Amino acid sequence: MTLAAARTPAPALRLPPGAWIVPPLLVLGVIFFYPLALIVAQGASGTAQAGAFGVVRRVVATTLFQSALLHTIEIAAGATLGCLALGLALALSLSFAPFPGARAAARLIDTFIALPTFLMTLAFTFIYGSAGLLNGWLMESFGFASPPIGFLYTIWGVILAEVTVYTPFVLRPLLAAFSQLDQSQIEIALGLGARPWRVTREIILPAAIPALLAGGSLCLLLTVNEFGIVLFIGAKGVITLPLLVYGKAIQEGDYSAACAIATINVVLSVVLYTLYRVTVARLGGGGARLG
Repeated sequence: MTLAAARTPAPALRLPPGAWIVPPLLVLGVIFFYPLALIVAQGASGTAQAGAFGVVRRVVATTLFQSALLHTIEIAAGATLGCLALGLALALSLSFAPFPGARAAARLIDTFIALPTFLMTLAFTFIYGSAGLLNGWLMESFGFASPPIGFLYTIWGVILAEVTVYTPFVLRPLLAAFSQLDQSQIEIALGLGARPWRVTREIILPAAIPALLAGGSLCLLLTVNEFGIVLFIGAKGVITLPLLVYGKAIQEGDYSAACAIATINVVLSVVLYTLYRVTVARLGGGGARLG
């Protein structure tokens, strides 16, 4: 072997294009897709008598499932509407009626995203609970024999807690959208004598629609799958789909029924997530994205 041949580097190993994606897919397959496939397979299983999806049909026919589905839809819709209304009001105040500390207030509200949902529910319990500060003050001041405020342990308490937790997911894209609004349009309209409500209706709200749709669809997705708030509040008679899965699997040990309900919940979540992505894509993303 000559010296030149000895110095010739060995040919580099070339991988097929796109081969880099294989390791991440394997990891996802092991820790995510495989367990999800097991749940779906268990939920879609049946018997010789009932046929395929027999467990699903059995579960769907129960009054408990139908009540849980109705509560899930009611809570998600009510919380989403509340998030839209509160988020829009806060965004308008912070963007067009600035006050000392407005920037700090926006950042404080924004930190709610990083907090666990049960923490806000715990705070609500301290304030509005049967033994909370407000009920304690009312009973001591006015001599009530029992706590006069009990909405926290109803569906309204769940909705209020979810509105408080998820409003930042509407506020953030709204603030981003308003920051891109041409302020000269507002100044010209006000200079020509237009009233603030007309300026809001004809200039500001059209700019807010993309952010409202994106933020609202995301809130709808998150509230449909909310578990901690509903469990922590323990509202009497309020059972949602995630809570029903927990009850069937942990409390009753009926894993087939739990997997069937979880499969339905997954399908609903995928539909809502697709709605969110399509909404963001059609509206151009931009300020509607949370990143």
